Amino acid sequence: MTKWVNWARTESSVPATVVAPRTAEQVVAAVQRARDTGHTVKPIGASHSFTGIGATDGIRIDMSRMRGLVGADTARMRATVWGGTHLWEIPTLLEPLGLAMPNLGDIDKQTITGATQTGTHGTGGGFGGISTGVVGAQIVTGTGEILHIDEHNNADLLPAVALGLGALGIVLTVTLQCVPRFLLHAEEAPAQLDEVLSNWEDRVRSVDHFEFFWFPHTRSVRTKTNTHLPLDAPRRPLGIAARFLDEELANNLAFGACTALGAAVPGIVPRINRVVESVSSRRSYADESHKVLITNRRVRFREMEYGVPLGAVPEVVRELGSLIERKGFNVSFPIEVRAAAADELMLSTASGRDSGYVAVHRYWRERDTTYFREAEAILAAHDGRPHWGKMHTLGAEQLRARYPRFDDFGAARDRLDPDRVFTNPYLTRVLGE
Repeated sequence: MTKWVNWARTESSVPATVVAPRTAEQVVAAVQRARDTGHTVKPIGASHSFTGIGATDGIRIDMSRMRGLVGADTARMRATVWGGTHLWEIPTLLEPLGLAMPNLGDIDKQTITGATQTGTHGTGGGFGGISTGVVGAQIVTGTGEILHIDEHNNADLLPAVALGLGALGIVLTVTLQCVPRFLLHAEEAPAQLDEVLSNWEDRVRSVDHFEFFWFPHTRSVRTKTNTHLPLDAPRRPLGIAARFLDEELANNLAFGACTALGAAVPGIVPRINRVVESVSSRRSYADESHKVLITNRRVRFREMEYGVPLGAVPEVVRELGSLIERKGFNVSFPIEVRAAAADELMLSTASGRDSGYVAVHRYWRERDTTYFREAEAILAAHDGRPHWGKMHTLGAEQLRARYPRFDDFGAARDRLDPDRVFTNPYLTRVLGE
């Protein structure tokens, strides 16, 4: 059987068999086959998680044939899509309905189930992660039952299933709460790190979407501020040439070359970062929301991200900066900082609290993990909760202390997958047996 490897080249596995269903009944048959043969079963989408959350040596379900729009309720601004639908496909499906997703992350390669099951988020102090928009789902449970979950059916399970880590069932369809299509006005500009950290919460709360990127070994950051506009507002999209120069030439080709060079000669990384800092420019544009939120990232990397209480972000970033300088780490990738509103999902990193997200990265060919290990100690010490789809080392007992409803999720797991048909080593580590 062909070996599976994820996008970041951090995880791999060899499934016993792979099935590519087209119908719910075929998914049920795969789950029943797993039960009959003593195998586990896991769905796979875009393989964009950095952890082994989708790895299996049992039956792998390839969801690529279960994509597209299932139906819509335009009066309530809801759309139901097949679980294998990629995020990049959804705007095209929603546009004829006059709808859009309220927020997105900066990458859209994931499937909707991969994104929601791992807690993928964007930024914005008034916006939750993508999973908070899940108002309904249809799943196949570990006993082979097709279960409908929404506000009228099994409503008590929705806060678990909306962000279920793939531990509760195979997600066949997802119903999303959408909003009317809208534009975003983007302002990207350099700023001083100390200034941004000193008014971090004010910036987050005073605009729709705010984030910044800080290249270690420098004292400035690149900020991105997005403001909502009505659909009929004037558009000022990036031209083809501008998008190519900024996103393809600078962010992918040139940046990729710099990170590769830094991996080969680590000592020059600080100088490269300072050059990047010196050429950081401003740009302003307005376009459809998804065209502003999404960035095409071609440089392969590894990532660790933790959600911390919103007010802890400045101290976390300062401690990471001190760590990098004290230990002499040469870090070519920027630290990315975002925010999200509190929500009520059982295992959301923003469950019960407004959250800031601090992400550290390494070029995929850099194998030294010391930076990640020591950065994680800082992130975890600030009551941090690791992103479920990104690298971390915490186990079930540590995570139970960070999630007030951890045991409620465990009860839902016992109900939906009593025989642990959907388990794998990653889930055993983070959830227990």
